[in-house]
Amino acid sequence: MSDLAAPDIELVSMEVIREVLAHQRRMRDGGCTGRICLRCARHHLDTVRSAMENGRRIDFVLPAFPTKSPNPAKVLGPLPDLAEELALRFLNELCERIGEIYPPGAAITICSDGRVFNDLLGVSDENVTAYAHELDRMIGDIGAGHLEQFTLDDVYSGAGHEEMRTMLSGAWAPSLDELRAEVRAGGAPLAMYRGITRFMLEDLSGPDYTGTRSALQRRCRDLAYRVIQRSRAWGDLLGRLFPSAIRLSIHPQPCSTEKIGILLGDTPDAWLTPWHSVAVERDGGHTLMKRAEAERAGARAVFVGGRATHYVL
Repeated sequence: MSDLAAPDIELVSMEVIREVLAHQRRMRDGGCTGRICLRCARHHLDTVRSAMENGRRIDFVLPAFPTKSPNPAKVLGPLPDLAEELALRFLNELCERIGEIYPPGAAITICSDGRVFNDLLGVSDENVTAYAHELDRMIGDIGAGHLEQFTLDDVYSGAGHEEMRTMLSGAWAPSLDELRAEVRAGGAPLAMYRGITRFMLEDLSGPDYTGTRSALQRRCRDLAYRVIQRSRAWGDLLGRLFPSAIRLSIHPQPCSTEKIGILLGDTPDAWLTPWHSVAVERDGGHTLMKRAEAERAGARAVFVGGRATHYVL
């Protein structure tokens, strides 16, 4: 049981939520108001209170860090680089700040979803494995003791990669007709569909693509539904596996929903992520940019151990 009295739990739980919401990734016209959205805060207070009443750490799950975009105009290569490292440091520091508010602290389980839909992106399972292994190494090297990684391989240990995806979809995925109906209704599902379609179009329009733009657009609209379908399946499975954790998301979220959208870095695009971009050092800090944009701006690549890790502008 917690050493905190009931009034203290109320105050401390609100402080924890405020710390997270200070980095909230919001959906445009999603309903959030104020620097800290109180409606979103109230929506997650019960989960934080429950952890505090039992004196246990506050757990978060974050489906993220899947694999690098296959488009070389966006990223430096298939492995995590400084863009991921900065995001990992931020997440670990967020847990540390929560620990200063609430001593049992917090932990974030990064539920890497690369294996869930890499075949739709044209990314090999070998690259997904290499990315996950490098991410684990990076977490250890930077001493991010509040972070741990969980993947589809941990769910279906011993199964083949395609078999894992088939089992996940068979048990947890909604039908494509359901998703299409949600998107047609507008609102957050439509915004998500459009955002993922845009990412798919960027990812698959690399130098190896030789077809027409219109054909690729049609393909990406279809693939976007399948990515959402698999992502929904992964999310529902995680809800079953981590029932007491607060759900974070790298996508902007509407107000007062089960997930809190969270920013992973300084970027002018609320949809841009470390695995779709490069880290660019400028003015004493870092921002995220697509590789081609960084190079057009005159940024120069920085190499560590013979591998480019980021840019300096």
